[in-house]
Amino acid sequence: MQKTLKAPDRVAARPEELFIVLCASGFDSPERVRSALMFATLAAAGQYKTILYCIQGAVDVMVKGAIGKHEAPDSPAPTIGQRLKEAIDMGVHIQCCSQSMANRKLRPEDMLQYVEIEGAMSLIELAGRSKGSLCF
Repeated sequence: MQKTLKAPDRVAARPEELFIVLCASGFDSPERVRSALMFATLAAAGQYKTILYCIQGAVDVMVKGAIGKHEAPDSPAPTIGQRLKEAIDMGVHIQCCSQSMANRKLRPEDMLQYVEIEGAMSLIELAGRSKGSLCF
C-alpha cells in the first residue's frame, strides 16, 4: 500500500490558485490516465485547487463500475483505481464534460458519486484563471 501524499512543509498554502489537468485518454491508454491522475494529485499536494477535467475517453473511466471491468487488480503498477483514490483523497475535483457524456448517452446517475458535470465553457473559464495546466 502506498503512502498518502501530503503537501511538503516548504509549500505555503496557495489560496484559490487553480491548476487544471485535462484528460482525454481512456481505457485504451491507461498509462496516460494514470499519469493525469498522478499529476493532479501532485498539484493538489502542492496546495493548488486542482481540477481534473475529463473529456472523450476519460469520461468512460468515471462511469460507475467501469474501472473494475477494465483493470486487473494484480497489476504491478499502480492501477487507475488506486491513482483515482489518491486524487480524491488529496481533494482533486473531478469534472466531466457534459457534451462528452451526451455523446456517450451517459446520465449524471451513471457517473461516480464525486464527479461534477460541467459544460465546455467551464473548462475555458477555468483555464483562463489557472496558474497552469497539463493535458493527457
